[in-house]
Amino acid sequence: MPKHRTPRVFHGIVSAAPEMLDLFELVRRVARTDASVLVRGETGTGKELVARAVHELSRRSDGPYRAVNCATLSPELLASELFGHVKGAFTGAVKDRRGLFRLADKGTLFLDEIAEIPLDIQARLLRILQEQRFVPLGGTDSVSVDVRLVAATHRSLRREVEGGRFREDLMYRVRVVPLFLPPLRARTGDVEVLTEHFVDQFNESGFRRVERIAPDVWDALLGHRWPGNVRELRNALEYAFAVGEGATLSLDELPPELRGEGPPEEPQKELSLRDMERQQILAALRRSGGRKGGAAELLGMSRSTLWRKMRELGL
Repeated sequence: MPKHRTPRVFHGIVSAAPEMLDLFELVRRVARTDASVLVRGETGTGKELVARAVHELSRRSDGPYRAVNCATLSPELLASELFGHVKGAFTGAVKDRRGLFRLADKGTLFLDEIAEIPLDIQARLLRILQEQRFVPLGGTDSVSVDVRLVAATHRSLRREVEGGRFREDLMYRVRVVPLFLPPLRARTGDVEVLTEHFVDQFNESGFRRVERIAPDVWDALLGHRWPGNVRELRNALEYAFAVGEGATLSLDELPPELRGEGPPEEPQKELSLRDMERQQILAALRRSGGRKGGAAELLGMSRSTLWRKMRELGL
């Protein structure tokens, strides 16, 4: 099993990567203020965990925390979810409903996938952030609230503004402090750390206990690009626990894409030279216990050449 740093658990986020430890410190500092925060990161990196950490470390930690994924609701439902409505505001509004801004008063509201909010709702959101007041749908009286906004997106808001899909004035309001959550492939040592963490979790389920991970499994895990990030890694290991048996987690128990296989109806794609080189370097590093000098010797190249190739391959 590869050697790695001792992991740290930061408000539900498990990591030993220096890139993440720097982020943890930044989150701690930002949480002391009431500044709006925008968390940028790919799907599956843990943006909501970062948002919750901002809340739990803030002076609002005793107040409510509310969250909504803006991409999952129609414009009408999203407006009602955020601002609430009064009885009779629209067909089906049989009673008053308090929206998330009122429910999060004196606390934190997390808007996931904020780039998906329609432009008309963006205008109302901007006014709330400017005035801390709003009128529920169908209402006439304004309501005052004290809410800290944390938002997240996997898109560049600047590009959305350039495309006319997001208001520029709102962008500056929601991204007072941008936090960039690195993808799993850029988190040094975290594939190893998180693999052991999830294996320990699944071992507690009782139906199977894995005591050893085969070397070729490590090669596959370390060579994968993880486009789905931490969520994809957890799902892959849960799959292995479900289909396999015994104390050793073997390669044939991993999902097909980690074994280099495509779906049955699709032809198998050959590994690119870049991917093959990446896997060879990772295998050599594993065999040398992480020593780059030893890995370079195994690969028949100089240490400086290995360093250069690792930089080119993002290792």
